Amino acid sequence: MHKTLLILLTLYLLAFQIFLSAQGGFTTSNLPIIVIDANGADIPDDIKIEAKLRIVDNGPGQMNNAAGPYNDYDGLMGIETRGQTSQFFSPKKPFSIELHDANGADIEKKLLGMPKESDWVLLSPYSDKSLLRDVLAFEMGRRLSALDYTPRTRLVEVVLNGSYHGVYVLTEKIKRDGDRVNIAKIEDADPTGGYIIKIDKGADSPDLYWDSHVPPNGVFGGQLIQFLYHYPKPELITQPQRAYIQGFMRQMEDALRGNNFMDATVGYQKYLDRNSFIDFMFLNEMSKNIDGYRISTFLYKDRDTVGLSKLHAGPAWDFNIGYGNVNYCQGESVSGWAWDFNSICPDDYWVIPFWWQRLRQDTNYLIATQQRWKALRETTLSDNAVNGMIDSMNALINVGPAARNFQQWPIMGVPQWPNYFVGYSHAEEVNYLRNWTIDRLHWMDGAIAGIYVGTYNNSEYFNPKIYPNPVRSGALLHSEFYLRSGDEVTIEIIDIYGRTVATTGVLPRRNGALYYDWQLPQLLPGMYTYKVSTLLEQQPAFVGHLVVY
Repeated sequence: MHKTLLILLTLYLLAFQIFLSAQGGFTTSNLPIIVIDANGADIPDDIKIEAKLRIVDNGPGQMNNAAGPYNDYDGLMGIETRGQTSQFFSPKKPFSIELHDANGADIEKKLLGMPKESDWVLLSPYSDKSLLRDVLAFEMGRRLSALDYTPRTRLVEVVLNGSYHGVYVLTEKIKRDGDRVNIAKIEDADPTGGYIIKIDKGADSPDLYWDSHVPPNGVFGGQLIQFLYHYPKPELITQPQRAYIQGFMRQMEDALRGNNFMDATVGYQKYLDRNSFIDFMFLNEMSKNIDGYRISTFLYKDRDTVGLSKLHAGPAWDFNIGYGNVNYCQGESVSGWAWDFNSICPDDYWVIPFWWQRLRQDTNYLIATQQRWKALRETTLSDNAVNGMIDSMNALINVGPAARNFQQWPIMGVPQWPNYFVGYSHAEEVNYLRNWTIDRLHWMDGAIAGIYVGTYNNSEYFNPKIYPNPVRSGALLHSEFYLRSGDEVTIEIIDIYGRTVATTGVLPRRNGALYYDWQLPQLLPGMYTYKVSTLLEQQPAFVGHLVVY
């Protein structure tokens, strides 16, 4: 009996040593480990093959062993390589996977704590030697509340056909689902939605896309914007559904380029969800995503239930050459706008729709942009918040996983397309990412605050409002004005003896409505006079009474 156990134990240890040898000695990780067994076959493109998928995840702070136990998933899947330039320029291939049962049918399962689904993606950071750009962008996207959904991600290490394959990012595939893009399931009986479409390359058949009828601005090669069907899939979408979504997009673009485009009722806001477009713009601009707005750009529309359902920007996707990791079209510079791509690289085949330039001609869009940016930078996207994101992500990989990844793929210090910066250690790459990102945010702070906003209407000038009134001593005093950019406004509080007891100044950076909050000093209760005067316009001071209690 003991001899039998000894033989079995010896065989187990021998098999385990062979297993470890095949993986180059890789055994344990603080990251979840994904083991893919395709019976030694190469993973093909555009056709899924059956393979085994095993995942071990013992939870935060726990080590995981490549030999198991496979406590997160242990089953079958279909797998194929995915992507376009990422396949061409990288030997570390990204994969698309689909969970299967024993009969090869799709099954939905939770993976690494993410909501259950059958379709997943393994992103493969390669030229991004920080290994963090997609993860950082998606985390930023989840902090932008007007983006209803941004894919969840998990950093993992992958073993493929017995060999260690590096650090990957397991993420949710963009699809219609209650826990992903939460829109109605399409029906021919009601073709108003939902739809997911995208602006992308790779559409080589009219069955896959249609062209925008509005040419992009600032290009000279006759380029057109292609809208690709994503949901329903091109092979499943019906003719009534094609007709509806094409007609809706035509109406939206006509409203956006029309003379009344700023009108809240008949202009673009009838068709387009402005808040999601603002947050989507921020995400692409914070990373200065060279592919932003023109490649891997998703849009979705729900079914019409109460009134017309609007077009939403997102979900976000594909940031591996953002955050300064690119050496063309000024993508390396922390200054300048990604939305100006057409004027910087007008000969590129894939360009940006006219939408983003037109939106910036709407005063209210720009005011909302400035107010939203200010609020984000004071809270969820402050310097401290962004540094905290990078620190927490880097802490997961900066010792074992990153070292193993670059042992498997010895490219550290070696330029990879389209690297602008080439560091000689993972720490240097992460520091470049951090410094570039913070510098970019600071440039955006000044650029957004200094945006010239709209036209100016003399008939609405000034009309100051001061409230609350009565106001508590030392409380916040709110004021509203209609002002011209470059004006200078002074607010004075004067006591009953004619003495100025408090004063403040306002320097408008835009035309139109301005809101200004002022912390009052501690004043004695009583009646005061407030006087609001302007420098730019030759107007008499506006005088009123303020009760302090």
